[in-house]
Amino acid sequence: MVKAAVRSSSEQDTTTAENFAPVYLEERARDHVWIHSLPWAELAEKDGFRVFDRGEGSTIYDIQGRGYFDAISGLWVVNAGHGRADIAARMGEQAARLAYASAMSFTTVPQVQLASMIAERTPGDLNRVFFCSGGSEAVESAIKIAKQVQTMRGFPRRYKIIGRRGSYHGMTYGAMSITQSVRDEASFGPYMYGVYHVPHPDRYRSDFGVEGEQADIMAAKAVEQEIIYQGPETVAAVIGEPISTAAGVHVPSPIYWQMLRETCDKYGVLLICDEVINGFGRTGKMFAQELFGIQGDIMTIAKALSSGYAPIAAAVVSDKVYEIFKEKDQVPMGHLLTFGGHPVACAAAVRNLEIFDEENLVERGNEMGTYLGQQLQTLTKHPSVGEVRGIGMVWGLDMVANKATREKFGKDSQFKKKLAQLLMERNIVTRVWDVLHLAPPLVVTKDEIDNVVGAIDESLTIAENEYASEIVA
Repeated sequence: MVKAAVRSSSEQDTTTAENFAPVYLEERARDHVWIHSLPWAELAEKDGFRVFDRGEGSTIYDIQGRGYFDAISGLWVVNAGHGRADIAARMGEQAARLAYASAMSFTTVPQVQLASMIAERTPGDLNRVFFCSGGSEAVESAIKIAKQVQTMRGFPRRYKIIGRRGSYHGMTYGAMSITQSVRDEASFGPYMYGVYHVPHPDRYRSDFGVEGEQADIMAAKAVEQEIIYQGPETVAAVIGEPISTAAGVHVPSPIYWQMLRETCDKYGVLLICDEVINGFGRTGKMFAQELFGIQGDIMTIAKALSSGYAPIAAAVVSDKVYEIFKEKDQVPMGHLLTFGGHPVACAAAVRNLEIFDEENLVERGNEMGTYLGQQLQTLTKHPSVGEVRGIGMVWGLDMVANKATREKFGKDSQFKKKLAQLLMERNIVTRVWDVLHLAPPLVVTKDEIDNVVGAIDESLTIAENEYASEIVA
């Protein structure tokens, strides 16, 4: 009430029609919304950001009515596509019936339904579902589960976590601690104690100076060497994304993950497969582990679990891992989340998975993803495209300043900034870092793929001509 009293008369009523006009909403966004990863310089620019209003299929529309092709599915999230009114309706029905019940001591009908559906779809005996609200929470939960299980099994010194350089696991404290690619010691250190990192599989720029499958084998051996160096009796878990998008969409050969599975079994270390991005059809399979013929002890899922219609995630553990809680049946998991398994979010996820079945979205996404990959390969003619990598509906263009040496562009490269600008001008929403990411919804059409690849081709040509001095042809 105090704030309202000092506002101008034009700001008193925020419900009038004119106050929902595009100009007003954009001004309010600049004044009040803290966009998570956008620096102030970009936020303050007139065209530095967009306020989106609605979506349909693979397209999202801003408040000006302009349509943008969602080339990255939000952030590898909206697998079933935008504008699914039936998911929204299911959420409304559940909210009217029961909006909330404490996850600390109880469960609900949609939570039971969803847990059962997840267990039916996950590899092997990954059958026990600990619900969370987002991917970072799922990773935090998986870390705590791994440490507590090791202690309950009689190994209290097993507290260390081995992650991989370049991988991404989230931005909450524990998740950020194992996310080597975003660690900012100056701002947030010291991080969680007992975290160590090894090279990730990379056939294009291997840390070991080799290529092909040998690069994968060396990366897998590095995990075993780190476990031995740390002392197997001190290591709780190894964590990795089956296909790491943050590290550059590198698809390892099956032998890499098979070796990790054997190594973890050999030393009594739990294997955490982070499928927050990979899961639910993104890689051409329901889960990426299926590509490699292995199963993790713990799997994290989020994002496309509801296709972004509600915040929901989970850490899914194997029967073998959960067995210790049955043996020591008076010991609960030392972890809880107020909104874990929220009934409305579960209802959204249930309907989302029903759509996956009804429309064969995994198979459809794999088919369209194969076509996308074929079309993207045509872009290797550009001097700035070092390699096109991917599988299913997750692809990346490795951007290089020198194709022969595979040298990356610098952080402040004007070429990359120009390329991102050109793509936005052509109404394409994606991310241009060292890798240009392409991961549209699984419902994308061939015409949409042709259009986006054509726009990228055109944008690359313009940017390469304007910033030729940055590129060695």
